[in-house]
Amino acid sequence: MQVVVVGAGLTGLTAAGALVASGHEVVVLDKGRTPGGRLATRRIAGAVLDHGAQFFTVRTEAFSSMLAPLIDDGLVFEWCRGFAADGPDGHPRFVVRGGMNALAKHLAAGLDVRCSRLVFEVRPASSGPAWEVVIDDGSIVPADAVIVTCPVPQTSSILMPSGLVPPEGARWLGYDETLALLVVLDRASAVPPPGGVQGGDETFSFIGDNQAKGISPVPAVTFHVRGAVSHDRWDDDPDAVHADLLVAARPWLGDAEVVESQLKRWRFATPVKPWSEPCVVMNGPRGGPIVMAGDAFAGPKVEGAYLSGLAAAAAVAGSGAGAGAGAG
Repeated sequence: MQVVVVGAGLTGLTAAGALVASGHEVVVLDKGRTPGGRLATRRIAGAVLDHGAQFFTVRTEAFSSMLAPLIDDGLVFEWCRGFAADGPDGHPRFVVRGGMNALAKHLAAGLDVRCSRLVFEVRPASSGPAWEVVIDDGSIVPADAVIVTCPVPQTSSILMPSGLVPPEGARWLGYDETLALLVVLDRASAVPPPGGVQGGDETFSFIGDNQAKGISPVPAVTFHVRGAVSHDRWDDDPDAVHADLLVAARPWLGDAEVVESQLKRWRFATPVKPWSEPCVVMNGPRGGPIVMAGDAFAGPKVEGAYLSGLAAAAAVAGSGAGAGAGAG
């Protein structure tokens, strides 16, 4: 089959890799400059900071099997087994050497990933493969099947011309916004060992010291702002928000001085109520499936995004689409 995957985050790259391994032709389209989605890493003033996903746990055999060789190779390694306020809980928190985006780059290797491609719509084709995936520059990529992994509000817009209607609950999945403050320091922060604080304070939901967790050569801290606070400040002047967050972060910086800082914004950060199944499959009039997938469909965690990608690939591979549907 010719398959188009929209979104080069963990879900999309996982689905694409599984389908390529099964012999299908896959094109991955992403609006960003590099693959990764929320596997996002920023390099500032010699520091390395994860500003999307901060770590992940492993609770399923499927995810464990994928990660095992990466752990053996040293790309993925254990950070800790719990954070300061709670103490160890026995569940390893894993991170990626060089930052979370290094995992996305590893998964993208060997795939046909086309970045800086904003998908405008998916519409039925009159002949050949069942679907036409239209990019905002007017170019078209034909597809027997399409997997869409971007946040649901964006997915709904892209799929409107397809004529397919997702289940009611899946159409209206909501997300919390998240503001992220990235701070590079001239010396070690005051974030307590092991360098992470879950449920940090009234402003921040998570605080991560990137040097302490082993990915940054110099002191650098990521602050994720609580959903309610992010929502309240979302439309405020960015410079004012940035300045206020630096004040709120001061107790966690100790005696360190700020070398450089940036404010990042995640409009669709955390699904409020994930869909109960790992993906949604819809069959077109000529048989070619469109699959909605992502962390909103298997739990808002890194592992959930991975499992959703596997489920989406399995749904497409088992659909029977391809030459028969394309000839219909």
